[in-house]
Amino acid sequence: MSATVAAARPAVIETRALGKVYSPGTQAEVVALRGVDLRIARGDFVAIMGPSGSGKSTLMNLVGCLDTASSGSYECDGIDVSTLDAEELATLRRDKIGFVFQGFNLLPRMSAVDNVAMPLGYARVPVAERHERARQALAAVGLAERGGHLPSELSGGQQQRVAIARALINQPPILLADEPTGALDSKTGEEILALFKRLRDADHTVVLITHDPEVAAHADRTYVMHDGELHEQERT
Repeated sequence: MSATVAAARPAVIETRALGKVYSPGTQAEVVALRGVDLRIARGDFVAIMGPSGSGKSTLMNLVGCLDTASSGSYECDGIDVSTLDAEELATLRRDKIGFVFQGFNLLPRMSAVDNVAMPLGYARVPVAERHERARQALAAVGLAERGGHLPSELSGGQQQRVAIARALINQPPILLADEPTGALDSKTGEEILALFKRLRDADHTVVLITHDPEVAAHADRTYVMHDGELHEQERT
């Protein structure tokens, strides 16, 4: 998707001169992010690449409202996160951002449906509605017949689909995926990346954190982090 087309759509992630310094003013001071400007529109599929220590995990934590910036600004779906208290930030995370991790993070003694429905418990959604919405979310990722299975009864790819369904259960505009194919074989990884493309086509915004150029190539745009600075990678 061209930058011109993306610019015409509302931004769901917009940072301006975003910076993060750990242990400022001490011998242990680390400048993790330096003046990051990033605009991601609704319906974008963007990859952020970088080696270990480049700052990409710090950026993901700030975009995911898991940490606060030292300088600059971040608007999440039009909301300046610096104006929010801890409770409001937690609500923003719940409503605006779905997280997908390399390790799936499923609870082993709960069925797929119960794992997917879990975030709705925090939102105090009635049990019957929780399970119905969870079943719909599983159907959306191709696991309609696996709702009663425990994680141990599912393949790695199926477990990651359950994790994606859980991330989508509150219909957040943003899906943050941190190395989501890292624990999967290449064929299963391709299936998960194809699922992300379908989610993008359904107007979800997908942000993929990866160190793998082949994985990043599936995204519409790729940014590269190096020493805390972010640059858009030109496509050949």
